[in-house]
Amino acid sequence: MTIFIKAPAKINLTLDVLNKRSDGYHEVEMIMTTIDLFDRIGLSETTDGEIRIISQNRFVPDDQRNLAFQAAKVLKEKFHINQGVSITIDKMIPVAAGLAGGSSDAAATLRGLNKLWNLGLTLDEIAEIGSEIGSDVSFCVYGGTALAKGRGEKITHLPAPPNCWVILAKPSIGVSTADVYRNLNLESIQHPNSQAMIQAIQQGNYQSVCKEIGNALESVTLKMHPEVQHIKEQMFRFGADAVLMSGSGPTVFGLVQYDSRLQRIYNGLRGFCDQVFAVRMLGDRFTE
Repeated sequence: MTIFIKAPAKINLTLDVLNKRSDGYHEVEMIMTTIDLFDRIGLSETTDGEIRIISQNRFVPDDQRNLAFQAAKVLKEKFHINQGVSITIDKMIPVAAGLAGGSSDAAATLRGLNKLWNLGLTLDEIAEIGSEIGSDVSFCVYGGTALAKGRGEKITHLPAPPNCWVILAKPSIGVSTADVYRNLNLESIQHPNSQAMIQAIQQGNYQSVCKEIGNALESVTLKMHPEVQHIKEQMFRFGADAVLMSGSGPTVFGLVQYDSRLQRIYNGLRGFCDQVFAVRMLGDRFTE
């Protein structure tokens, strides 16, 4: 039996870093929402007890470094599952892009194996297991829009943001989240206003959402990778309503309300950036 699960990317409408914790992680406050850009995960049960990752993308690790592999391993050990699983990852989300592709693959694997192995777990229970694997996995288990605190595992669900287009542009570099945090100076970062963003979302006020987007990691990545700054400037020049880097980068996204402006921005970015996507926000979270 094979089941297929969609694993959507996310963008950060806000990302704030509050302090460094005693466990070495940073205390964060983020408002994230899923977008209509998916990896497709195929899960096939095997009798040999092994976990296998299959992907045509050479940047996807096929061993313990892969978060989907880790997700299957955690479930196997926790619930004493003898069967193995073959995990096929059809990759559409760019790798090392600040879009939580690996975390979303892990979350989809957890949700899928819950069905395949008849574990009967609730989404809340799956999200708790996800928090052991990676900071964004809990959010990705639910999808939709949420405020995430702690390391990212404390989730408060929010309504969907006002509907708009999201244009994504990723330069041909990967960014190490660990390197970005290593270069972060907590004294000099600009803190976005999470509460103002929550209010804008709750009121369905598109202009206020555009005004309140912010990412405390952005200045660090821009300094390390000037090409990210260039994409930001061009996106504004082509007419995006708001522009921000997602996560630790390097992907930049622009919010656009009108179809008429969408094509101009998309075409302009395609002139110098290989990976450009025009998608919608998904808004709604998973129900199972």
